[in-house]
Amino acid sequence: MKTELEGKTAIVTGGGAGIGLATAKMLAAEGANVVVVDLDTSDVVLGDDSLGKVLPVVADLREASSATTAVKAAMENFGSIDVLVNNVGIAPAREGFLSVSDEEWDRVMNLNFMTVVRFSRAVIPQMVEQGSGSIVSLASDVARQPDHFLVDYGVSKAAIAHLSKAISMEFGPRGIRSNAVAPGPTRTSLWDRPGGFVDYLASEYKMDRESAVEHFVKVTRNLPLGRMGQPEDVAAVITFLSSALARQITGSVYCVDSGSMRAI
Repeated sequence: MKTELEGKTAIVTGGGAGIGLATAKMLAAEGANVVVVDLDTSDVVLGDDSLGKVLPVVADLREASSATTAVKAAMENFGSIDVLVNNVGIAPAREGFLSVSDEEWDRVMNLNFMTVVRFSRAVIPQMVEQGSGSIVSLASDVARQPDHFLVDYGVSKAAIAHLSKAISMEFGPRGIRSNAVAPGPTRTSLWDRPGGFVDYLASEYKMDRESAVEHFVKVTRNLPLGRMGQPEDVAAVITFLSSALARQITGSVYCVDSGSMRAI
């Protein structure tokens, strides 16, 4: 099956690491030209199988100007915007709802949710003009099954799922598809960096780091597949939804979560 991504142009926010970087590489391997927007793009290096080009754009995604900067770069270098992947986000571990200050709420909602608003708003006029486009936004399993230690993150991801659906309804008649991907636990740098999820779990369970991760996966979350996801697992679904293979899919939320979501 052909994705028909060759020669298309994609923008990936937060594409400098983790799921974003894996997605940028996968899209490029399918022949897409990819504008990677991140504060640090030093790790954006393509593999030998890449058919498309990658243009790193260094920008602070907390700033509204980052969206217009990325769109300008895409149009000047490639002449179109066919795919937007709203990937950037942070997920600070919290003690609970009462521990999160107004400033922390603002920081998480700005980077996680408002980037989706700004980038979608920036690319939709171009997509409408050309009569086609695909927007894929990163939600999360905790958007629909809340967890107190990710309370502000979960709320931001629930808002993304809502916005993704709203965009699909308004702009579907104009040729634009909008879908969300909801990863479950995925082993990215958010987990392994100092003060990240692994350190939190080790402290919470009073175990060494890897034992804490295994306990979280197999006991706390009881994931049916018994393993955490990798960035490439999520990137594969994003690439599918970006492509012509998913031309009849819009307004959906795809779970990539090792069976975490129990609801029908």
